[in-house]
Amino acid sequence: MSELPDWMYAPRDEGWFADDLDHLPQAPRHTELIDGALVFMMSAQRSWHGRVVRRLTTALERLVPDGMLAENEMTIKLDRRNRPEPDVVVATAKYDLDRTWHAVADVQLVVEVVSPESAHRDRTVKVRKYAEAGIPHYWVVEEEDGEPVVHVYELDVPTSAYVAVGIFRGKLERPVPFPITIDLSTLAD
Repeated sequence: MSELPDWMYAPRDEGWFADDLDHLPQAPRHTELIDGALVFMMSAQRSWHGRVVRRLTTALERLVPDGMLAENEMTIKLDRRNRPEPDVVVATAKYDLDRTWHAVADVQLVVEVVSPESAHRDRTVKVRKYAEAGIPHYWVVEEEDGEPVVHVYELDVPTSAYVAVGIFRGKLERPVPFPITIDLSTLAD
């Protein structure tokens, strides 16, 4: 077994902290921090995944009201030991060319497009973490016969858990966090 490079060893006994990600230029491009551990996306992304992420981000960019933005592949600092990188983020923030993460208080919607590599985290770990952090809206996009299907969740504040509010095929219409209508058939064609 080969030895790991020095940069892969945590700088402290309790693991990595969220701010450490900004000081790891050697880390792979899509490195996340979950419970103080680095998570690397090591498998190649499928074309379907990239296409859906790009087109969904573009669709949301057209719909967000002033004072909000939609970005893809931007980490969220949930707390000191968690900084996941969802596929799409909608936040109440102005564009900042030097931004490397969003503050959890600014995030209104998180979208994960499920891939084989991330399926467990997207469907279980991140659902819990985003809800506990107080992010009001969470979407999980699954592939069904080549088409995107969006599972939509809203935060139940008293329980800090998500409640499923719908599964959308063909067309997604939601009144929150702002009026949204998206023809899902255009995301993967």
